[in-house]
Amino acid sequence: MSDLLRAPAEIKYAEELDWLESIDDNPKPFSWRLSPKMVRLFILGSERSDGLEREISQKWFGDRSFVERSIVTLASDRGLLLIGDPGTGKSWLAELLSAAICRNSTLVVQGTAGTTEDHIKYSWNVSMVIAKGQSRESMIPSPIMTAMETGAIGRFEELTRSTSDVQDALISILSEKYVSVPELDSDSIVFAQPGFSIIATANSRDRGVNDLSSALKRRFNFVRIPVMTNRKSEAEIVRFRTEELLRRHQIELDVPPTLLDVLLQSFADLRASAAAAGSDDEKLESALSTAEQIGVLEDAILHSNFFGERALTARTLASSLVGSLARREPEDLAILNKYLHGVVEPRGKEEGGSWPEFLEGGRDAIATLS
Repeated sequence: MSDLLRAPAEIKYAEELDWLESIDDNPKPFSWRLSPKMVRLFILGSERSDGLEREISQKWFGDRSFVERSIVTLASDRGLLLIGDPGTGKSWLAELLSAAICRNSTLVVQGTAGTTEDHIKYSWNVSMVIAKGQSRESMIPSPIMTAMETGAIGRFEELTRSTSDVQDALISILSEKYVSVPELDSDSIVFAQPGFSIIATANSRDRGVNDLSSALKRRFNFVRIPVMTNRKSEAEIVRFRTEELLRRHQIELDVPPTLLDVLLQSFADLRASAAAAGSDDEKLESALSTAEQIGVLEDAILHSNFFGERALTARTLASSLVGSLARREPEDLAILNKYLHGVVEPRGKEEGGSWPEFLEGGRDAIATLS
């Protein structure tokens, strides 16, 4: 695992999954490796009332009902569609569900404008076809077809970014649970094995790119993941990911809790400003999600480690926030500048603490980018 830039969840948490499987005596649907109760416990973490011999870490932070509905959907014959704004943890939840259920979260199709039916069905090894003709041996199954054949979970990222032809092909797979291969004379149908299902994700901001047909919608259960607004839960996510980042990079760096509070408050302020804005021009292009908040902190930590004094400062944090969120020029810079002068400056005069330094760092960053 140390040789991987980013280990999939089933490798990263292999020991934990093995232990949960060894003590799991609850009923399991199909060929699931863990029961629904243990899948939930793996994702949301253990509590003292669970009476386990070891603690299971919480890996996804969100409403318990979202996880339970997702698990129940996958135990049925319907697909699961996780929908929400960018950075709300849809893909991470899909990965954790796949890892817990079938110990393979890598059967993934990435939806884009260039995704074709071949990406969700099959293609051919041209050299083998020329040498031996079309056969099952010369066929290259897609990740979705592999999931069908092995009774595993197939994942489809950014479903609404794929064209209607691809979405129509997915309807057939979800309805009939098989794929026909007309090029073959025999063994020309690939049937889905028990346990097969599809987890798709879609960004709510992509509405109108390639809208889902009513036929495809009927084959999915929708679970909408909202932007995290609970301050305590968001703080837990940021702390969890920060500790993970420091371990992964083997960084020993002081991250003062007060600066985490500054980051959380800044995003809360900017979200409130976006909610009150009268038009899109008055909003940052960023979704201001928890994932983007973590990205700002990661940027600041790495900059401090490599180019700073090996201690996170408010100035560096503000510079990272401006650099990460200013995607449109000059619109986003104007919004951030208004925030610094209208909110941060008065707060710095009233409360002091890290806010005056945060203000100066933000001003310097805006001046550099202007």
